[in-house]
Amino acid sequence: MITISNGIVLKGLNLVPSKENILIDDGCILEISPDIKEGKILDATNCIICPSFLNAHTHIGDSIIKDEGDGLSLSEIVKPPNGIKHKALENADEDSLISSMQDAMITMLKSGTTHFIDYREGGIKGVKLLKKASENIPINPIILGRDNSFYGDNPDLHKVKINVRKLLKIADGLAPSGFGEISQEVANIIVEECDKKGKISSIHAAESENAQKKSIEKKGQTEIKLSVDSGFKQIVHVTNPVKDDIDLLKNSNSSITLCPRANATLAVGTPPIKKILKTGLKPLIGTDNLMVNTPNIFRELEYTLKIMRAQNKHYVPPKTILEFATTNICAQANNQLLNSIINKTIITEGSSPQLMVVKKLSKNNYLSLINRTETEHIKYLFNKNIIKF
Repeated sequence: MITISNGIVLKGLNLVPSKENILIDDGCILEISPDIKEGKILDATNCIICPSFLNAHTHIGDSIIKDEGDGLSLSEIVKPPNGIKHKALENADEDSLISSMQDAMITMLKSGTTHFIDYREGGIKGVKLLKKASENIPINPIILGRDNSFYGDNPDLHKVKINVRKLLKIADGLAPSGFGEISQEVANIIVEECDKKGKISSIHAAESENAQKKSIEKKGQTEIKLSVDSGFKQIVHVTNPVKDDIDLLKNSNSSITLCPRANATLAVGTPPIKKILKTGLKPLIGTDNLMVNTPNIFRELEYTLKIMRAQNKHYVPPKTILEFATTNICAQANNQLLNSIINKTIITEGSSPQLMVVKKLSKNNYLSLINRTETEHIKYLFNKNIIKF
């Protein structure tokens, strides 16, 4: 039994701050009260107790080639199967891949992340490598697989279906790159089989203007419309929507994940976050490719808050941005499948303690986290149980 004592707790879906104690026992928050104090006491005086982070989009395998390809186009860097990332993954030995992925997961833990969704390259072997790498690390990987048989204008659909079924036996879902690389028939197979198994189907969409332009020219629809109409449950990037793309997302059963730092690094634009928020959508946030970004959500949140204020020339509440990495996954009524598989909790009685205790560095609780916190300011991290580094 543990009591986190005398901290500012960001409670519930709305991250409401209140000075409380949190009683934890056997992987459950038993009580939140200013009076409770039992068991081992963790002093959280002058600290903020915040839900731990969900990094909703990563490619941690390419951490083996950090900062390579800078200055090249998006396609040259990451387009399968011939982007420099994919060539590097093909040529890397297993021990190097496992070691680099383990380093990435430790970095995430040290910066407050307990859950991440990874687009895992390499087919069945790639999924198994990430599972092996995470075996002794107290983090929750949600692994979405893919296979090279998915790609091309005339794929062998029988082979695609076989590989999809094999992958779904060991992965949490499937995640092809995008409609620039797969056919509608392949997309239909992926979504249908994921739906049958109750697993996540995810896809990149509208990451670049060029991808949107080619989609309209070749298929007569935007990548976002193709993704929504196909039934993908998680749509990543949404950086360059056109026409009524945002309204389509609002009225769909799809979750959206934004990756502003990666978009900036790859020079493809900035997602229209103000417009997205106005619709009532609850976006998630991810750090994307480790070859271009650290998987530190604090850095992602700070960049996102400031670029929004700069571009829109108006005040954006920091709490809204903090929700991207904490409570938005729990607030999505339109995509309970994603929520149930990720199993991320908020700070409330009866939930699993997935939280961090962070030194309070300014009077504004939310800006203290987004604008000031460094990894050394995290005193304790819980993922059911306390994590020691």
